[in-house]
Amino acid sequence: LTPLGLTMFFPSWSSDGSAVFRGCFHRPENLSLALPVTAAMPNMSVDKCVDLCTEKEFPLAALAGTACHCGFPTTRFPLHEREDERLCAQKCSAEELESCGSPGYFVVYQTQVQDNRCMDRRFLPARSKQLIALASFPGAGNTWARHLIELATGFYTGSYYFDGSLYNKGFKGERDHWRSGRTICIKTHESGQKEIEAFDAAILLIRNPYKALMAEFNRKYGGHIGFAAHAHWKGKEWPEFVRNYAPWWATHTLDWLKFGKKVLVVHFEDLKQDLFVQLGRMVRLLGVAVREDRLLCVESQKDGNFKRSGLRKLEFDPYTADMQRSISAYIKMVDAALKGRNLTGVPDDYYPR
Repeated sequence: LTPLGLTMFFPSWSSDGSAVFRGCFHRPENLSLALPVTAAMPNMSVDKCVDLCTEKEFPLAALAGTACHCGFPTTRFPLHEREDERLCAQKCSAEELESCGSPGYFVVYQTQVQDNRCMDRRFLPARSKQLIALASFPGAGNTWARHLIELATGFYTGSYYFDGSLYNKGFKGERDHWRSGRTICIKTHESGQKEIEAFDAAILLIRNPYKALMAEFNRKYGGHIGFAAHAHWKGKEWPEFVRNYAPWWATHTLDWLKFGKKVLVVHFEDLKQDLFVQLGRMVRLLGVAVREDRLLCVESQKDGNFKRSGLRKLEFDPYTADMQRSISAYIKMVDAALKGRNLTGVPDDYYPR
């Protein structure tokens, strides 16, 4: 089959838009434990299997020829090892342009059913003995990381600030004083020595400065999930913003590496790419036992309410040659500081632009 043929067999969404294609996977061991609901479907189609699993309130629909299986992502079926899609490219009996997999290789879709295994959250039952920062430069994905941590641990995160819109969106730790000891970690963008030394440990989230600066500019002029207007990018606001914020992107990381105690560095790009592993590292630093099924649940609920629908594509590059030169110098400083502490340097895609 040509790659073109494959795209025809594996649409990213089911035809009614209610499910997302996750890939082709080998039949799990112990099928009835991995995917507890099974129905024979002689006239199989993607929508029929997705509809059945949605009705039964399961987040996964696995098509296996003329059998439809429903279940959750678990350690028995974690969806981490995708197979070559050609192994699943058997046509559906009821829909020739779709693939329905085979008894040995399953086509898996994620339904719109919410996986509730990781949705419960509460305050810590006893006051925490240590204050752990979730530190980042603005625009580096702090709110998204808080969402992931709350789902992964079951405990609310706190904040050095108070943001009413975040509180109203379900971040109930937002109202607590940051020293209350009732939250699992505390969001902060601070970068002064005194502020950093107030914490016993930190997760330091670092993001590509080109993306972080644009995300923060959008937040500043368009709100948490909105966008800055064209006039802001073209006016004096953007150059002024870059002039003030780009050096801070570097000093923020350098200060946390210098003054922070027990700092775990997490690159935003790695968290997006390999959420299961990176979130596991974060949870361990927070002193909570890592429950794999809970992390698998988080993977399937990862976006939350604070994901901008991708950085809005501007029809021009907002970064001038001068801006790029200065940002490249800041990237080199951060890269050297990380490597100087035997940590992984910045990801390759930070530069050259």
